[in-house]
Amino acid sequence: MTDVAFPPSLWAATAPHRPPAPPLGGTAETDVAVIGGGFTGLSAAIEVARNGGSVAVLEGKAVGWGASGRNNGQVIPILTAAEPAAWIKRYGAAGERMVQLIGNSANILFDLVREFDMEAEAEQAGWFQPAHSPGRVKLCQSRVDTWQRHGFPAEFKTAEETRDILGSDFWYGGMFNPTGGHINPLALARAMAKTAEDLGATIHENSPVIRYERVGAQWVIQTATGTLKARALILATNAYTGELVPSLAPRLAKSIIPVLSWQMATQPIGDNLRRSLLPGRQAVSDTRGDLRFFRYDARNRLITGGAVIGAYDVENRVRAKAARSLGEAFPELGTPEMTHVWSGYIGMNWDRFPRIHRLGTDGWAWIGCNGRGVAFGTALGRELARAATGTDENELALPVTEPRPFPVHSIARRVAPTYLAWLKRKDLSEPKL
Repeated sequence: MTDVAFPPSLWAATAPHRPPAPPLGGTAETDVAVIGGGFTGLSAAIEVARNGGSVAVLEGKAVGWGASGRNNGQVIPILTAAEPAAWIKRYGAAGERMVQLIGNSANILFDLVREFDMEAEAEQAGWFQPAHSPGRVKLCQSRVDTWQRHGFPAEFKTAEETRDILGSDFWYGGMFNPTGGHINPLALARAMAKTAEDLGATIHENSPVIRYERVGAQWVIQTATGTLKARALILATNAYTGELVPSLAPRLAKSIIPVLSWQMATQPIGDNLRRSLLPGRQAVSDTRGDLRFFRYDARNRLITGGAVIGAYDVENRVRAKAARSLGEAFPELGTPEMTHVWSGYIGMNWDRFPRIHRLGTDGWAWIGCNGRGVAFGTALGRELARAATGTDENELALPVTEPRPFPVHSIARRVAPTYLAWLKRKDLSEPKL
């Protein structure tokens, strides 16, 4: 077997090697079939296998090749805009269970890493959301109050405490959650795959699914080289649902807009500066729509990223923008050199609520991470596995909806990058609470 080529990211350069698994060949049967070898699919496979079920994962490229292996690696126990009250108002009891799942999502991920001793550069150092304006301080306080009411350890930090956490007075206060942190995402995906295989799961890489359908009491999933039959099916392809095989699930694919997310890494930061800049090694992403985010990796590189409007010379422009943003917040860095720059899709939808869909009898899917898929996708994979193995839906955090495709998806996809201009304008105004 030959390895699949990965984008030249820092994670591809540092994650432990994984020998490729063979493609699906011939006809096979399993209890649960999973399409997609990212965090959700692998988490689901682990959950099924650890409870004695048979499960097979079909991955179109290689484990972690998509968004799960290309993101910033921040483990964040909240979503971008889907606040707890909105979940409960929209979905009732299922929304309440979803709030609990979201709030527990970082612990679910880190507990899994610890339980199976996964080699993933995992640091549960906390996640911090600093406020970029005085009005956002009130927003942070409101979010702290909300999550505390639901039983989670959110903490409000004053401007002085924020300065101590970050080593900068660029922000005004913020929300801290000690359950968050960061990982090497590709290393985690590969470690999750190994754990699933050790538990008895089967993984087939280089196996893009051409079609799936319900035939009698089974799901029949076809690739170019084989057929997999299963009682239950989990579709876990998220932002890449329409990328490898556009005809796989077109209604789902057209319900999100895949948006390129750019990540990058600095040179390793010297020890003296590292001890004063973000000394607690938390993961940080602030309150801007045009987000500023950063954290250290295991080699003391700052991992950051950004976005720019337009398609001209994007890599160089986003590299320069991210370097300026770091230098603005941390003048002692100067304008840091970026040694690695890479990108991958995130799945955005119109209201930034992740969606759970029923494909048919014993068939499940979710889509729309909206940039928060690391912790959430891992936690949701466990939940989907429980649904696929018979847990009563009324016990699960699975508020099911029908897909809502964008009316003119191709046009929406082309204009989506201009959304950044609206976000930048919104960042200049204070929110109404």
